[in-house]
Amino acid sequence: MRTAFFLTTIFLLTGFYVSPFFILAVIGLLTSLLVVLLAMVLVPYFTALISTGHQPPVVGPVINQLIHFQELYDYMTQLAKKYPTYRFITPSHSRVYTADPANIEYILKTNFANYSKGEYNIGVMRDLFGDGIFAVDGVKWRHQRKLASFEFSTKVLQEFSTVSFKSNTAKLAKKISILAAAEESMDLQDLLMKSTLDSIFKVGFGFDLDTLSGLDEASNGFNKAFDDSNGLVYWRFVDLLWRVKRYLNIGSEAVLKENIRIIDNFVYELIRNKREQMKDEKLYRDKEDILSRFLMESENDPENMNDEYLRDISLSFVIAGKDTSANTLTWFFYILCKHPWIQEKVVDEVKRATGADDHTSIDEFSLKLTELALDKMHYLHAALSETLRLYPAVPLNGKCAEKDDVLPDGFKIKKGDGVGYMAYPMGRMTYIWGEDAEEFRPERWLKNGIFQLESPYKFIAFQAGPRICLGKEFAYRQMKILAAFLVYFFKFKLVDGSKEATYRTMFTLHMDKGLNVYAFSSFVT
Repeated sequence: MRTAFFLTTIFLLTGFYVSPFFILAVIGLLTSLLVVLLAMVLVPYFTALISTGHQPPVVGPVINQLIHFQELYDYMTQLAKKYPTYRFITPSHSRVYTADPANIEYILKTNFANYSKGEYNIGVMRDLFGDGIFAVDGVKWRHQRKLASFEFSTKVLQEFSTVSFKSNTAKLAKKISILAAAEESMDLQDLLMKSTLDSIFKVGFGFDLDTLSGLDEASNGFNKAFDDSNGLVYWRFVDLLWRVKRYLNIGSEAVLKENIRIIDNFVYELIRNKREQMKDEKLYRDKEDILSRFLMESENDPENMNDEYLRDISLSFVIAGKDTSANTLTWFFYILCKHPWIQEKVVDEVKRATGADDHTSIDEFSLKLTELALDKMHYLHAALSETLRLYPAVPLNGKCAEKDDVLPDGFKIKKGDGVGYMAYPMGRMTYIWGEDAEEFRPERWLKNGIFQLESPYKFIAFQAGPRICLGKEFAYRQMKILAAFLVYFFKFKLVDGSKEATYRTMFTLHMDKGLNVYAFSSFVT
């Protein structure tokens, strides 16, 4: 009755009168809907608990992922320590998750054909990613994979990307120098995000975006809209009412719709500008950037490779080129702030590899940072890999079973089940990495000072099998260039060293509230 009285008061104060009977009827209807929703979630859960089929152990209804959403990856890590493979129950299917490398190899390679992105995952992601490579299967995936594979293998792109990475990193270093001289704090994650966005736009689309300057409102708006959309779309995986909210254009879905409008306007304008540039064949027929090459390909198949498809492809390159590198480097520098002796080891290696000294300028250092020098940086490569082991850019990844199956660990999978592999929890499993699994130790990757690869089914940061990340070496090159520059010229200190960093739960592992640091010149005594 208190609720009825409260609602009646609100209606009276706003100039409306609604009878208490009507208000009680509304409350009764809402209560009934809540009971129905709970029944939809809990009845399948209790049914699964008493099931005799040899399926993975049930750890809860899918609503548990909603309850623990803010710390989802750590929650799933605790479950994985007890159950290497387990499942949550949804009203229509199970969501199976595994940290078992044998299962992962089976899913991603041995029986690859049975584990697609699936209509459920594609439906969740389509509004943002469209038909981009991360959200499609079949013909469209193979088409984009083939084109991207060719582009990443070209020497022209490799050389062009290295020049772009070094140029944008030099700009970043100079900006940090100004902030350091003024003794101002900075959000290093934000600076890294802007720097990598500038790089991917130069390499991917042939444009000098200059987000790092902060002067271009359109690019800053795109950057923010894209990051926010990343989180809002991921929220759909635990929001049982997202389709209703999208239909009514309310709440998180209304915000997402506006963000996607901003993203679309920006990318379509980019494509239009690139088409105009390419009309001058003498200037633009041999451009090194990826979009130019895709546009030339679209001339052979304009019906299928239309602007909408090019938009989707472009956004896939943005999330691959911006988020993954910037997120990894954010966690890398956070670790260095916590363990400064690791930075000293990296700096010593960078000095040996480049021959730089205390009098080397930023521009001179860029010239010394050759491919040969980068190849000598085994400890830096190990430290970045150790960062990816504990803080993978994509913490969870999901597939869908096309047919009934049995995993190598003996657990049965039913057609339509979601099947995910857990990169974030895997890095913390002692049954995979040993008793020191949760310790940051780059030396685990080195043998006699030389970097040693691990099985991609154990170290799953770049996926594995037919869908392994084509830009893996591309990403390492970018991260090594950025890391080498910044560790050589600066030391960073956390603004609040007592706070432990946490993440935002989204497709990629953003650090929540950024990485707020002070920078100091490495050469000030």
